[in-house]
Amino acid sequence: MPPLTSLSLLADFTRRYTLGGRKRGFARLVAWISMLGMVLGVASLITVMSVMNGFAKELESRVLSLIPHVTLKPRHGVLNDWQSMLPQITAQVSPSGIAPFVDDQVLMAAWGRQRGIRLTGIDVQAQRSVNQLHAHIVDGNVESLSQTPFTVALGAGLARLLGVTVGDEVVVTLPTLSITPLGVFPRTKRLHVVALFRVGADLDSRQAYVSLESAQRLFARAGVDGIQLRFNALPQADTSVNRLREALDGEWQITDWRSTQGSLFTAVRMEKFTVAILLLAVIAVAAFNIVSTLTMAVTEKRRDIAMLGVMGMSSGRILTMFLAQGLLLGGAGVVVGVITGVVLALNISDIVIWFEHLAGKPLFDPRVYYIGRLPSVLEWGDVVITGALALFLSLLATAYPAWRAARIHPVEVLNHG
Repeated sequence: MPPLTSLSLLADFTRRYTLGGRKRGFARLVAWISMLGMVLGVASLITVMSVMNGFAKELESRVLSLIPHVTLKPRHGVLNDWQSMLPQITAQVSPSGIAPFVDDQVLMAAWGRQRGIRLTGIDVQAQRSVNQLHAHIVDGNVESLSQTPFTVALGAGLARLLGVTVGDEVVVTLPTLSITPLGVFPRTKRLHVVALFRVGADLDSRQAYVSLESAQRLFARAGVDGIQLRFNALPQADTSVNRLREALDGEWQITDWRSTQGSLFTAVRMEKFTVAILLLAVIAVAAFNIVSTLTMAVTEKRRDIAMLGVMGMSSGRILTMFLAQGLLLGGAGVVVGVITGVVLALNISDIVIWFEHLAGKPLFDPRVYYIGRLPSVLEWGDVVITGALALFLSLLATAYPAWRAARIHPVEVLNHG
């Protein structure tokens, strides 16, 4: 059979028996439902993946606004003259910010409530180049830490748990002991709350800051615990960690943001993967509905298929014809689903705002979710992977009915009706 004739027959058969025809109402309905399911599955997966990306980016930006990219600590003791180490560090990497710190775990209490937290001593001016604490102050003044000794800046969540605000006092129990004539007692100290900060993450309920001088006196340390570094971009931080470990790892304990917050971001990635698998199951159901459509087409059109064989069409071309029929259903659903998903992903924040105005109340209360909008970051890699997997599942679902059609023997069908 000439190629043009074969292609015209393939196109005509696909057009007539996929979504057209008057006598195949139920089969046509199943075909439309299959394609609609594919559209919904693909669009939902792209949209949800984009929202998960948005939440991950939002969480990353909030957490890393307080967490340094790289932390260097001497393996033994404290660092008495941290400025003398700067030339050795800057000879290896080019950080955008450097600041000393002192920190330890303490027990903080107020109004009969207690909370274990991390208390960090900072140089308020130098810390501006390492994190954005000053940008997240919601009450009070962080500059008071360096102006008045034994003052503290608390996370807003921690302040709420302890029932304190700016102007109140908290009592910290330190990880050191005081020896007195009456015995050995844990050291405690009252701190005056001068500022509250909020980043919209778990740090709000487990982090507090004092001045570097206050921390040294609280923890009885002559020097600093280490140095915090910040870089212009996270890829630069990752590269710098490797270079610092090669040059300084023998004397220093070097950790990066992945070491301190890695479990959090790993959990976010696992959630994204789990949601993707669940939504991929929706696409799989839609894809395998194509099996029903093509199986009915093969059953109803056995004589037509047999006639094509008598006219000289090979089993391979019949197989290709039914594969094309299935891919037409799946491919159309994938294309429309990708377009719909991309449009939704790019505009989901505005759509949620519109629903909020329509309902007259916020769907995402910032007091509960830390954010007042639905973030979305479209990554084209997710779009390509989703479309490719959907097409693969469509092709997989098409394989069995196409194989059955290719195995029809014209003589048997025509002789036995």
